[in-house]
Amino acid sequence: MKQVIVKKGTVINEEVPVPAVETGYVLIRVAFSCISAGTEISGIRDTNKSILTKAMEKPEKVRQVLNMLSQRGIKSTLRQVKDLDDTGRPSGYSVSGTVVELAPDVKNLKPGDRVAAAGGGYAIHAEYVLVPKNLVVKIPDRVTLQEASAATIGAIALHGARRASLSIGEFGVVVGCGIIGLFTIQILKAAGVKVAAVEINERRLEMAHKLGADLTINPSHEDAAEKVKQWSEGMGADAVLFTAAVKSPEPLAEAFRMCRRKGRVVLVGSVPIEIKREDIYPNEIDFLISTSYGPGRYDKNYEEGGHDYPYPYVRWTEQRNIGEFLSLVSKKLVDVQAIIDRTFSIEKSAEAFEFLSSDASKPLVVLIEYPQENGVAEKTVPVTKHDSHKIVNKDTLNVAVVGTGSFFKNVHLPNLQSLKDKFKIYAVMSRKGYDAKLIADQNGASYSTTDYQQILSDPEVDLVFICTRHASHGSMTLQALEAGKHVFVEKPLAVNRDEIDAIEEFFKKMENPPLLMVGYNRRYSKFSREIKKAVSGRINPLFIRYRMNAGYLKPDHWIFSEGGRIIGEACHIIDLMQYLVGYPVIEISSSELTPATEYYSPEDNKSFTLKFEDGSLAVIDYFSCGNNNLSKEFMEVHFENKSIVMDDYKKLKPYGLKMKQYNQTVSDKGHLDELIELYNHLTGQSKGFPVDLDSLFQNVFITFSI
Repeated sequence: MKQVIVKKGTVINEEVPVPAVETGYVLIRVAFSCISAGTEISGIRDTNKSILTKAMEKPEKVRQVLNMLSQRGIKSTLRQVKDLDDTGRPSGYSVSGTVVELAPDVKNLKPGDRVAAAGGGYAIHAEYVLVPKNLVVKIPDRVTLQEASAATIGAIALHGARRASLSIGEFGVVVGCGIIGLFTIQILKAAGVKVAAVEINERRLEMAHKLGADLTINPSHEDAAEKVKQWSEGMGADAVLFTAAVKSPEPLAEAFRMCRRKGRVVLVGSVPIEIKREDIYPNEIDFLISTSYGPGRYDKNYEEGGHDYPYPYVRWTEQRNIGEFLSLVSKKLVDVQAIIDRTFSIEKSAEAFEFLSSDASKPLVVLIEYPQENGVAEKTVPVTKHDSHKIVNKDTLNVAVVGTGSFFKNVHLPNLQSLKDKFKIYAVMSRKGYDAKLIADQNGASYSTTDYQQILSDPEVDLVFICTRHASHGSMTLQALEAGKHVFVEKPLAVNRDEIDAIEEFFKKMENPPLLMVGYNRRYSKFSREIKKAVSGRINPLFIRYRMNAGYLKPDHWIFSEGGRIIGEACHIIDLMQYLVGYPVIEISSSELTPATEYYSPEDNKSFTLKFEDGSLAVIDYFSCGNNNLSKEFMEVHFENKSIVMDDYKKLKPYGLKMKQYNQTVSDKGHLDELIELYNHLTGQSKGFPVDLDSLFQNVFITFSI
């Protein structure tokens, strides 16, 4: 399928795989997408800015880079910054089309339904889009697909109007007559509000008058605040909706001056917020922010998780706002067709953006149109099982990468590239087709796909390399194993008992199973191996203390809904303890923090102790309430009057024994070494599995217990 990509100020079409349906999502064949003149055009300009310019505009990004330098070193950091600068990105957030396929948990929709869809990163300019169910709305019969393609932008206007709380007969002012402003004017008129429009472009001002504005003002020709006061019976406006995008704070100050005493200004657009006390204090003006298309926006539980807000308590969510805007269009209370300037085919998407950027004509709404063939561009390929061979008899192994998130790109990808004599990136699969294609093209892969079954049915794939989010690990691992594929899966192996039981049962039935490796990289670090070597000749047990200063995550972070941080992250440390001690765990005890407020969670503030069969003790403190300036990981190993201290995989110092010491500036957590170990086992240079299955399964059950 074709998808619009913005790269370094240029708009291009890329051929990318059609997205694959997943739980809670709807696959839509797009008919029209609406280009946002404000958000998207400014976004294109941003992609053409130098790294230095971006850093000056957003100093917080500089701090992020400095943190990366301390953790990953100069080479890795520069590569990541360059990749971010060179990588194109999808654009768009408002589309209309037809449902092609949907997940079983999506109700009230069916294939063939005409729908409008919203969301940056979801409702993008592409022939097919995969959108969470809470961002999809059925289109009324009397609304065309062209009109519905602007519904997301209409919902922004509608939410702003709700924030203004204007009622019948009150005076409202709309500053800025772009697409959002013109929709706002019509919505306010439909609600019985008297409306004044403020705009410096005469064409747009004429359009505002045509669409119902009672008063039009060009502030470059007359005093807008004075004109509004004369029009509003000398009192001033009840509310001003600021829908313009400007770089000067003066228009916002003028908006305050337009208000009556105890009036309000609602910011829907973009303006530098520099408020003078004298502009708002004497008349006790309220200043409100309108966040995009309504409640639910920027809430991952609502948008991605599909958890709706209760109707009696949150009457107007972003989905309900989109639906209500479409209702206004169907009743002819909002005219979308009047402000559509041109429609371009997807093949001419670059021309569409160029036309919208025109300073001369100041177009309002520009649509991209997509061909409407029957069927989906790519069909699911059935899985055919192949004989499993534990040892791969070839020098370079074909790797199918599944999941192309930031961890894969920043950690595993550079290591796979450095080991290209051992691993060839043969295929790339990602939910977002463009991400898969980009990685595939950059690394000479044979193909990219959004279809996991295509990976599993390909006889050329030697290793499935799974780097998706945690909740998918167990099922994807089992599917790959059943298809006869060797598997490397990032931790955790699974997030629930049913999944781990199924994987364990698979291995019980197989005499010569494929190899399974979980990404427990820390055991392969040179720091860990030196410690293992130092303790290998001991007679008495180990006493180990490990600190994981994990860092704070907001409660709506996806990891908490996909097993949590103990199952998803602390498993790393449990594996390291298993490796260093070398005996099974026979006893587990744990305790958790009891926070005074809900800012911190007991879930990722725990201390737990593992007792091993040989009498060794490992005490692990995993917490999110520590300071970021403290090193993330710290370990003390004590035994037989000897001690070893490891600090953040940068420093290693022994006390009372002779062993290799390290003191470096960049952490080495064993990510490269684990891939070398994986290769050696796959090719038969090392026997068995990298980590025996009993240890892998016990690790998962330990995390469940904690």
